[in-house]
Amino acid sequence: MSTPRPAGGRGEPAGAPSAEETGHPDVILCPGGPMLLRGDHVVTDEDGRRHRTTRPVSAVCRCGKSAIKPWCDGTHKVLPPQARP
Repeated sequence: MSTPRPAGGRGEPAGAPSAEETGHPDVILCPGGPMLLRGDHVVTDEDGRRHRTTRPVSAVCRCGKSAIKPWCDGTHKVLPPQARP
């Protein structure tokens, strides 16, 4: 038996609490691409700098090649498949 999924393919079971309800952002890992964060969040980079965003969804780099880290700039799209996250 499969678990019902909401339209839009977010991946959590239908009826799962939202970011607003839990106080934590929704985290979505894109295969071969960035980590999407939906909801209020702060990202701390490798140098310890904190990056707050007011965007409803932000994309965090997982390939390590972005020119605008910690944010994704789409560089993963030009990497060979074995080098993608």
